[in-house]
Amino acid sequence: MSVGAGNNATVTDRRYSSSLNRFAWFTTVATLLLICSGGMVTSKGVGLAVPDWPTTFGYNMFLFPVSKWIGGIFFEHTHRLIASAVGFFTIILAVWLWRYEDRQWVRNLGIIAVGAVILQGVLGGLRVTMLKDEIGIFHACLAQAFLGLIALIALATTNFWRSLSDVRISPKKIGRLRAIAIAITLAIYVQLALGATMRHQHRDLAILDFPMANGAWVPDTSASALAKINTWRDARALSDVDAFQIWLQMAHRFLAFLIAIAVITFCFRAWRDARSLPALTRLSILWFALLVCQLALGVWTIWSNKAADIATTHVAVGASMLCFGVSISAVCWRISHRQLGRARSPGAPQHVAA
Repeated sequence: MSVGAGNNATVTDRRYSSSLNRFAWFTTVATLLLICSGGMVTSKGVGLAVPDWPTTFGYNMFLFPVSKWIGGIFFEHTHRLIASAVGFFTIILAVWLWRYEDRQWVRNLGIIAVGAVILQGVLGGLRVTMLKDEIGIFHACLAQAFLGLIALIALATTNFWRSLSDVRISPKKIGRLRAIAIAITLAIYVQLALGATMRHQHRDLAILDFPMANGAWVPDTSASALAKINTWRDARALSDVDAFQIWLQMAHRFLAFLIAIAVITFCFRAWRDARSLPALTRLSILWFALLVCQLALGVWTIWSNKAADIATTHVAVGASMLCFGVSISAVCWRISHRQLGRARSPGAPQHVAA
């Protein structure tokens, strides 16, 4: 329905569906569960417990007898079933958006999500059939990006998103918040990619102590030092490591430190500059709470030598931090976009397009 506003512009009243929004959030939660399931598969090292794909030991995946869901097969097979369910939910969501949504960009996001979930399924299968760690790393990174995409769709279909067009914040302040939020979100994604690389490249952690690194603040990765480290690890039935694996984990630690500083900075600025939008300040506090939890889980993961349940929880909280980053960045973008539109056409009604 549109309401005329003079002869020059119209204001569009889009339809809102609480059912669509709830389903979008349901799909988001299901995707997070899928990432947790994948994290458990990788942490337990059972990614090849089922050696064939798309069948399961020759059975149709959906007809594989429950009595055979034992050991590592249980984790790998249930991961496949959850992935199939998420794919089905994504198709339903895209069709629902296409039939109901009148914002083309939201409809396009639904189509992109379908393409992404199909690619993700193919990558999962290729990881089994081709036995390449690089495919597993890409598979894990795409999963995180897909989660962020579904979370964005869920946010865009809320009434809250629509209400942001009425928020008034200084363009300079919201622009600064947007830049910080986007930078943090990208850093979190890189951090998740580093974590995925660490999980897929070696069975045990390259550094087993914290805050030190193999007994030093700056690890020694010379040939003689690596020989001593691997002799110590061999005596404890741990996998050998090389210099790249050690510095990869150090990069993961250093980036975590930078992200922590950035999130704290964003929270401070949000409380100072965006008091007129309580939802944004609350999101920033929850983001900080997730950060504290994630840092604690990161240390626990090191001290437990990547215990499956702790490492998987670490992955889940990291994915949740990414969702918050995407949501906060989108909120800031939405406000700054509307502010820019008002600045370009002062006093004129704006066509609602976002």
